[in-house]
Amino acid sequence: MAISVSKKRSRLPKKAEAEELGSFISVLSKLLCRIPAVLLVLVLLFLWSSSTTIISGNIVHVCVSSRRLNNLYCLSAGTQPNFEIPVSIVHNTSSSTSTTPEMVDVFVENPVPIADNSTGNERDEVENAVKIVEEQLRAHRSWTANGNTGDCNGRGVFVYDLPPKFNKELVDHCYDMIPWMDFCKYLSNEALGEPILKLGKGWHQTHQYSLEPIFHSRVLKHPCRVYNQNEAKLFYVPFYGGLDILRWHFKNVSSDVKDTLGLELIQWLESQQPWIRNSGKDHVFVLGKISWDFRRNNKISWGTRFLELDQMQNPIKLLIERQPWHMNDIGIPHPTHFHPHSDDDIITWQLKIMRSKRKNLVSFAGAARPGAPENIRSILIKQCTSSDTGKCQFLNCDSGDCRQPESIIELFMESEFCLQPPGDSPTRKSVFDSLVSGCIPVLFDSFTAYYQYPWHLPEDHTRYSVFIDQEDVRSMKMNVVERLMKVSVREREDMRRYIVYELLPGLVYGDSSSEFDKFQDAFSISMNNLLERISRLDSTSVN
Repeated sequence: MAISVSKKRSRLPKKAEAEELGSFISVLSKLLCRIPAVLLVLVLLFLWSSSTTIISGNIVHVCVSSRRLNNLYCLSAGTQPNFEIPVSIVHNTSSSTSTTPEMVDVFVENPVPIADNSTGNERDEVENAVKIVEEQLRAHRSWTANGNTGDCNGRGVFVYDLPPKFNKELVDHCYDMIPWMDFCKYLSNEALGEPILKLGKGWHQTHQYSLEPIFHSRVLKHPCRVYNQNEAKLFYVPFYGGLDILRWHFKNVSSDVKDTLGLELIQWLESQQPWIRNSGKDHVFVLGKISWDFRRNNKISWGTRFLELDQMQNPIKLLIERQPWHMNDIGIPHPTHFHPHSDDDIITWQLKIMRSKRKNLVSFAGAARPGAPENIRSILIKQCTSSDTGKCQFLNCDSGDCRQPESIIELFMESEFCLQPPGDSPTRKSVFDSLVSGCIPVLFDSFTAYYQYPWHLPEDHTRYSVFIDQEDVRSMKMNVVERLMKVSVREREDMRRYIVYELLPGLVYGDSSSEFDKFQDAFSISMNNLLERISRLDSTSVN
């Protein structure tokens, strides 16, 4: 287990800082004088047109457009939003209802196993925190509905007709959401994006932050939808909070501006009788960004405080990445590029990837994180590219090779194992891309999947993945390619069959008019379990 404690960097005296700055300016001026004016103007124009500068406190991020939206450094909250253990957990008390707990500077990077050099107190704190998370996941799994529940009797779903500013108008402003590109193409076709004909029927240019409108379009056609609030058990709030965050992410605006829409939504809900009656306990929000982006605190300036509001503690929040210390945060799959319409679409794809020739033992699609020295990506890239056996294929996303989804999917379809190290947050959309492609994910952090998706991934993670402790990689104790070479062909085949035939249907979101008989997709599983939870709640706790 890796424990890192935040440390303040010592600063130079102001006089020394001024002398350093003066010397730097002098050298820079001499250098610029040697560059022809026309060339300098062209360089500046290029940088201006191909990058966006974000100012977060004292940190300046430059997001170059060649990375497009694959660079979560510029689209998520900061670098490595590791999970802070609340004081209430350290002191062995429940934190599931805490709103803005006092935090300690202990970060969980990989809860199992614990590093040998950890102190006794640190080990106790982490072990207790992991125990709390595992208890929460067991509770989440206890809400799992048995089979494909088609009975809507007493299970009505009411969809709020929110004012357009909370959803539709956010989509309408897609053209200026990302300064260097037109985001609208990703939100076309009911947010599935443009078709990818090369991959076949049901494949689209879906963006990883499109979950909110995708889920909304499905709920509107849910068979248990009711139009009378008094007939409802579950209340769905179609707030596109992730798109709200995204529209301010590249603009230098105040925290008050970022929080405005969320506060207005709470004010609107507090005028609704169902919200007043149960304090939001029977309400659900689906948010298409990581929980971290909605939990701004005094240490950071990005994101909103939406999920830290007192009024937001009772509702269930479905997110692509949950906050482990909040019971009502539940992780559901990132949207992939595959959106089947029928059972036949799923079966056709299953047969295709089972027959796919896996010519690579290992592959990694990603980029290094030079600004995050603790990240193991650079080590993995070196191990992959220096493999004498040629068994590892590296797709460099820094060079733009990952810009087309079909490049990634085709690589994964040709690979036995896909390396999935953490990026700017523990979870990765790529994990689901690899599973949908029949490629066995290799995980290095338990928060990447094991502690995130209790409704869609089994508790026994050895059935669908290989876990390698990132501390062993970081300390050079483990060569990942050599480790994976030891996995037998029989083991690989068993894992792949389980992934393709048992997991895959429940990891993808069907299109808005999809109809499944044999399978449940990710949406159906989520809705059935939400309704199961509502039906099991004690009447005194809700009514």
